[in-house]
Amino acid sequence: MLTRLRNLFGGLAERAPATEPVVRHAVAAPLDVASGSAPAFRIAEHCWGQQGYPIMDWTAAGHWVDALAGSDQASAWVAIERAWLLHLRDALAAGFRLAESENCLLLAALEDNVANATLGFMERTLKRVVRTLDGIAQVTPEGKDILIVFDDEDAYYRYVSHAYPDGGEFANSGGMYINGGCGHFVTVRRDLSAIEPVIAHEMTHACLAHLPIPLWLNEGLAVNTEQRLTGVQGSMYTPQEMRGMHLAFWGEAEIQEFWSGYSFQRLDDGNLLSYDLARILVAYMAKDWAAFRPFVLAAHHADGGAQAAHAYLHADLGELVCAILGQAYAPEWSPASSA
Repeated sequence: MLTRLRNLFGGLAERAPATEPVVRHAVAAPLDVASGSAPAFRIAEHCWGQQGYPIMDWTAAGHWVDALAGSDQASAWVAIERAWLLHLRDALAAGFRLAESENCLLLAALEDNVANATLGFMERTLKRVVRTLDGIAQVTPEGKDILIVFDDEDAYYRYVSHAYPDGGEFANSGGMYINGGCGHFVTVRRDLSAIEPVIAHEMTHACLAHLPIPLWLNEGLAVNTEQRLTGVQGSMYTPQEMRGMHLAFWGEAEIQEFWSGYSFQRLDDGNLLSYDLARILVAYMAKDWAAFRPFVLAAHHADGGAQAAHAYLHADLGELVCAILGQAYAPEWSPASSA
């Protein structure tokens, strides 16, 4: 999602450490997780190997937690998260450690001061995302925010391969939010100079995971929140160059890919332009926050958000995007329902 990240690393370490105490888990990966008198949850029985990494069956974990007493469920879920991350630690290179603060877990091979600063930024960013997206963002009630920092791109792409369908080609990324039952986000260590925008972007996705919104809206909210919280614009092109690229690229077929989310996976400039168009469209609509908030809460990916836009913004999404692009409107520019 962020492909041009600089390797300056040291800046984050100089920042203030986490405001909450940081715990480091230098223990053996547990074979099971126990809670009260209930049968223990066997880790090995509910993990499978993918590219040498343990991938947890979070559906099974959820069923086990749901069967516990209500007062035990939150701590049991976090215990399973810790156990899985410790097994993942053991599958990674030497030097990886698991660190934890009040709301966050970090698995990385980082010096203590960098790990502390990263956890501190995660804690502050979580609160800022919720304030920025007032009434939209929601902190997941179970578990902690998890960040895994891989040492290199090979390890990163081998891990994230389990989140993609088999076969096909996919766009490069420098960070990703994976919501496979236990939401977590991942990045690459050589990109730690830009870890702040990665965290802000992916944490926004985590705080929107409860909503069935279309991908263009999800990404537009994430990019705008990332830029607002970090000040990083993230484009190598001038506004004039970007406008020319937009005008040359978008047509009726391409805009349908945008509404459906397919264009965000393109391997050409359509990937970059999709994120930028989502940013522009969301920034424009969010100027009227009182109307925008109920729109987001009602938007659904099945119709690209079209019905919610009519109901709460009193606008046609096709007409809005045509106005932004300076394109004469035609019905083919409006989202086609997939329902």
